[in-house]
Amino acid sequence: MVQRYLMGLIGGCTVMSLVLTADVSAGGSTVVARVLSDEEAVELEIPTDIGVQKERLPLYRSGTVRYFSAGIGQVERAANYPPFSLKLVFTAGGKPFVSGVAVTLRQATGGTAVTVPQEHNTGPWLFIDLPDGTYEVSATLGGVTQQVNNLTVRRGHITTQHVRWAEDRSPALPAQAE
Repeated sequence: MVQRYLMGLIGGCTVMSLVLTADVSAGGSTVVARVLSDEEAVELEIPTDIGVQKERLPLYRSGTVRYFSAGIGQVERAANYPPFSLKLVFTAGGKPFVSGVAVTLRQATGGTAVTVPQEHNTGPWLFIDLPDGTYEVSATLGGVTQQVNNLTVRRGHITTQHVRWAEDRSPALPAQAE
């Protein structure tokens, strides 16, 4: 467990807060992710000094295929996820990770298997539970599309495919009010 103390001055009073975060270093406990029985979310179980904390990631469907987005922050990147057959990792320019990528997967023999709108892709990783087969991936970021052809996946085995753009064309983040 990593403990951080935050101090500040509010209305002339000194305020000190204790922030507890999971220790996801090599010596830390394992963060486990599992699909909930109602199949509405993937739940992360994060061990902390005060007990197990839980975080939920939305689980979506495109036809019969399930998918979810993850990879934001150290805890999500350290988790052990269910063995969905395909993991896409998105990067652009000098950024190690980007989100907001629209994805379409087609079976190499024809037909669209999965369409993921950019709003569902909130992290740099996209896990897709595809049936065995060979697929073509189209991933679009900021109007620029990357193609990956002849990508073979098998259930029970995770195939990781990196999709890279030469420059970051991610939409600008909204300005923060101060």
